Amino acid sequence: MTAITSTAYSRDLGDELRRLREKHTRLTGFGFAEQLGWDPSKVSNIENGKARASEIDLVQYLMTCGRDSNYFEAFRDRYRYAFDPYVLVVPDNLRTLAMAEAQATKITSFDGLTMPGLAQTPEYARALLTEGGNEAPENIEKYVQLRIDRQSIMRRPNRPECTFYVHELALRMRVGSAQIMEEQYLRLLFQSHSLRILPMSAGIAIAMRSARRLFSFEKMVPVAYSETDVAQLFAHDGKAIASSREFFKWLDALALDEGQSRSMLTDYVSGLREDLHDARPELA
Repeated sequence: MTAITSTAYSRDLGDELRRLREKHTRLTGFGFAEQLGWDPSKVSNIENGKARASEIDLVQYLMTCGRDSNYFEAFRDRYRYAFDPYVLVVPDNLRTLAMAEAQATKITSFDGLTMPGLAQTPEYARALLTEGGNEAPENIEKYVQLRIDRQSIMRRPNRPECTFYVHELALRMRVGSAQIMEEQYLRLLFQSHSLRILPMSAGIAIAMRSARRLFSFEKMVPVAYSETDVAQLFAHDGKAIASSREFFKWLDALALDEGQSRSMLTDYVSGLREDLHDARPELA
């Protein structure tokens, strides 16, 4: 077992092992280590994603949890990439992302065409998934609930410090009804985070860039994250982190300050309400 820097994915898979231990053996980490003849710190380091388990370690761990050889082979295929500096994850695997959000002390994000996931209302998220046309109808409610569950970190006393960079084009794009958009504007306006809007004058091309985030942690290496419709990328490499920091430094120079951003968002709320008022039929 070689101890190396942990990654978002290694912490996710380590936590998966911990949950297997608790579910199938009911043993504490110390008791499990005793069962395997390991030092307790070895179990702790593997379950916290701080050390790479060898194939023999995984066999012993999973067999003690009552898992068969097929389960081992499937887990090993995922685990072999857990400590890579760049890890691609399929988009419907939200555990790795949710763990990174939950462990972060600071989250800086950019969204060009949609509202930030951590600030979306359930109605906006549902309309976004429905109108996107890529999700099976039976999966939409599941994904909406997962998105809302992830937002619980925003209500914690020790919630992460969040800065959301949002392109003005995302404010202009109608998702669902006018009422859904108004509620979404208000959520973005009053939720506890720093909001920075990139105005149209900064250029539309910026909005076409992939959504990305930079996660900072108290005692772990930062994680640069980007996503598309087909994959999520978690990068732990120093160059990727430095590039992400430069990207957000560039956005900082282009974006409105927080006061100006909230003023613009207030104007959007007012404009939407005026449109709704004008659209009402006059009484005879």
